Amino acid sequence: MKHLFLSVLLFVSVSVALNAQDTKPKPPTYLTLEEAMKEGPDFSLQGEYATAGLGLQVIALGDQNFRAVIHQGGLPGAGWDKSEKVEIEAKRGSDNVSFSGGGWKVSLSSGDATVEGPSGRFVLRKVERESPTLGAKPPGGALVLFDGSNCEAFVGGHFDDLDRHLLASGSKTQRADFQDYTLHVEFLLPFKPLGRGQDRANSGVYMQDRYEVQVLDSFGLKGLSNECGGIYSKTPPAVNMCFPPLRWQTYDIDFKAAKYDAAGTKAKNALITVRHNGVLVHDQVEITGPTGGGKKEDASGGAIQLQGHGNPVYYRNIWIKPNDGPQ
Repeated sequence: MKHLFLSVLLFVSVSVALNAQDTKPKPPTYLTLEEAMKEGPDFSLQGEYATAGLGLQVIALGDQNFRAVIHQGGLPGAGWDKSEKVEIEAKRGSDNVSFSGGGWKVSLSSGDATVEGPSGRFVLRKVERESPTLGAKPPGGALVLFDGSNCEAFVGGHFDDLDRHLLASGSKTQRADFQDYTLHVEFLLPFKPLGRGQDRANSGVYMQDRYEVQVLDSFGLKGLSNECGGIYSKTPPAVNMCFPPLRWQTYDIDFKAAKYDAAGTKAKNALITVRHNGVLVHDQVEITGPTGGGKKEDASGGAIQLQGHGNPVYYRNIWIKPNDGPQ
């Protein structure tokens, strides 16, 4: 009887714990600039700050917590000299944040930042960069996969819930025979200040339904292979070009499929070149095999997949130009 009582008590305890997890509030997710601005100063203070010779990225981590990332030379893709970054964390006061560490001091308020360190004192202005390929028009011979008028090119494709005529993540193209091509994709990441790692606006653009170029809110992070711009779990981007969330971003991708001989043996790995927000982050990189869960490699073509991963990530202006001539 004693053992039965303990078993029942354990079952009740586990059930209560699981129910408590089920009712725990989910971290907030903001889908528009208007929503995020209402959240308070955290969103307005987050972003990129720059002046000649120095760049600063400020990440909102939720509950008034921030991380400052200092780049010598300028922002990533805009002057950063690739030297080691300085990272400092701090908590917001009423409407400003003061960071101190590693020989640096950063004072942040709406619109600008004052930075003091070994290389001097700088006043940085907040900047909002825009990809030079944003809104790129499809060239001759391209197929428009999504232009906001309908989702018919995608299996399971559907518009976002806010009636903005954006394509929600979680679908793949009806056509599933793409081989070599140039692909243009524009994507929008939500603001999830309390999200961490793969829970911070996760999606991905799959080549041939096999190879994933990661989509994630990796603003200000290290630039690993499982972060935005990475060939997932295989090759990190040459530079982390992720913009802050709720800013439109672009991928411009040149892809060459793996090549097979007459016996069906792979003779050449797939090759990929990726420009993230106009900056080259992969240059003719070999992909040795599919992403985990991706379609098995063979000589057949494949679809373009916009991975759904439980996060509200949205896409627009998607076109593809097949390049199936002599290689």
